[in-house]
Amino acid sequence: MARKLGLVALLIGLMVVMTGCFNIDQPIKEDNGGIWDSFFVYPLSWLMTSIAEALGNSYGLAIIIVTILLRVLILPLMIKQTKSTKAMQALQPQMKELREKYSAKDQQTQQKLQQEMMGLFQEHKVNPLAGCFPILIQMPILIAFYHAIIRTPQINPDVDPSYTGAPQEFLWFELGSADPYFILPLVAGATTFIQQKMMMVQDNPQMRALMYIMPIMIIAFAAFFPSALALYWVIGNLFMIIQTYFITGPNVGKSNEATTGGANKK
Repeated sequence: MARKLGLVALLIGLMVVMTGCFNIDQPIKEDNGGIWDSFFVYPLSWLMTSIAEALGNSYGLAIIIVTILLRVLILPLMIKQTKSTKAMQALQPQMKELREKYSAKDQQTQQKLQQEMMGLFQEHKVNPLAGCFPILIQMPILIAFYHAIIRTPQINPDVDPSYTGAPQEFLWFELGSADPYFILPLVAGATTFIQQKMMMVQDNPQMRALMYIMPIMIIAFAAFFPSALALYWVIGNLFMIIQTYFITGPNVGKSNEATTGGANKK
C-alpha cells in the first residue's frame, strides 16, 4: 500500500509540474497544432463552448455536463475499481490471519507474507493495484481539462488580450478565478474525504493517512486554481460517491471496520 500512496503523490506532483510544461499562456485554437492541443485540450474546450452556447452562454453548466460525460466515459474502469474494492474487503479476514501468521519483520518472513498474499489474490482473482489504474486514466484528462479551462478565453479572459468579453460567472464565483470565499475548495475537500472513506477497505495506517492527505491537497490546489477546476472536482466526486453507493452500498468502508472490530473482540 505504500507503493499506492507513493503513486498517488507522484501523479499529483506530476500534474502540477506538467501544467507548466505546455503553452498555458496561449489561448487554445483549432489550428494550434501538436498532439496535446489537437487531441486533448481543444476537443474539451470546443465541447465546453458548444454546450455553453446551447445553454444560453452558461459555462458553469457546461463544465458540469462535460464532467459528467467524462465520468460516464471512464465509468467501466471505475466500476471495475469499485468491484475490486469490494472484493478486497471480503478478503480482509484472511489477509489479517496471514499478517498475524507472518508477523515477524525479518526479510525472509516478509517475503513469505507477500507470496502468500499474492497467492490469495490470484486464487480469488483480485488485483490489489486495480485502484491505481483509474488514477492513471484520469490524470491526463484532468490536466487536459485544466488546460481547456485556463486557455478558453470565455472562461479565462486574461489568456487572450484581444478578447473583450466579460469573465464568466457561475453561482457566487468567476470560473476563471479562485473562489474568493473558499467555499468550493472546502466542498471539494469534503467530497474527496467521503469518497476516500467509502472506498477504503484496509485497516492500514498508510491508507488512513491517504484518506486525510488527499482532501487537504485538493483543498490547497482548489484554493489557488480556477474555480472551474474545483467545480470539476466537486461534480466528479459526487458522481463517484453516488456510483459507489449504488454498486457496493454505503457501508463498504464501515464493513471492514466492523470485521476488524469483531475479530478484536474475539
